[in-house]
Amino acid sequence: MKKNLKTKFQRRQYMLSKDFEIYYYSDSHMENVDFHIHDYYEFYFFVEGDVSISVKEKSDALKAGDVVVIPPGIPHRVVFHSWELPYSRFVFWISTDYFQRLYSSSADYAYLIEYAREKGEYVFHNTMVEFSTIQSKIFHLIEEIHSEHFGRDTKISICISDLLLHLNRMVYERNHPRRRKEDKNLEESIIQYIDEHLEQDLSLEHLAGKFYVSKYYIAHMFKETIGISIHQYITKKRLAACQDAILSSISISQSYLMFGFKDYSSFFRAFKKEYGISPKEFRDMQIGQKKEKF
Repeated sequence: MKKNLKTKFQRRQYMLSKDFEIYYYSDSHMENVDFHIHDYYEFYFFVEGDVSISVKEKSDALKAGDVVVIPPGIPHRVVFHSWELPYSRFVFWISTDYFQRLYSSSADYAYLIEYAREKGEYVFHNTMVEFSTIQSKIFHLIEEIHSEHFGRDTKISICISDLLLHLNRMVYERNHPRRRKEDKNLEESIIQYIDEHLEQDLSLEHLAGKFYVSKYYIAHMFKETIGISIHQYITKKRLAACQDAILSSISISQSYLMFGFKDYSSFFRAFKKEYGISPKEFRDMQIGQKKEKF
């Protein structure tokens, strides 16, 4: 741990800053804290110790890597069981005004808070690998707060957004494992449809209507999973089909019309960009190779 970033514990349960405060505590002995509530959001990151946390009526023994989310107005307290280990944790407070500004920019920031409120689940367990990523983001934020670098305030804002979005995404993806499977099925269905309908309209608008999803969702999914745009994918498949047709002695003019190209100039440009030679050069080269064999 980075000892220079640690803070001496204070029993204060109110914010001095109008936006946020973050602390890294490690104590060898403390008195139990009574149930209390905040008028701000608290994100609590447990590192080590022998403690449990009670939120409303529910109590959980904390494990290293646990993240606890406490919305405003929720009673909670920590109970100490032994002091064989130091009690180490990060505590991150965010004012309701600051959180509202984040929420107004994107509702994604609120998923975790809303989930905790609706489900009554405030403790989120993590593997040490998962927590290592979270801890790294926390240290980057604390280090930036203590720095005097150019653009410090902007970087702090970015670090906070990065940390909160990471937490929201982490919990969302745990709660929606089927979503990834559905995406895979959708991707496979679209790819199969493209392969079987290269001669037809394969615009995003058409595919969106065919599969009842937004064209922006399809575009994002392809870019995210395949690494190229859907337009690039369709073009590559059409060009490969044209190559096969030309090798089967179908004329160039017939080939590009058979597989969805509207005119020769667009086909020529795409073919030359993809393969480095023109369609005619490709055809002549293949004819020449056949003659050499005989």
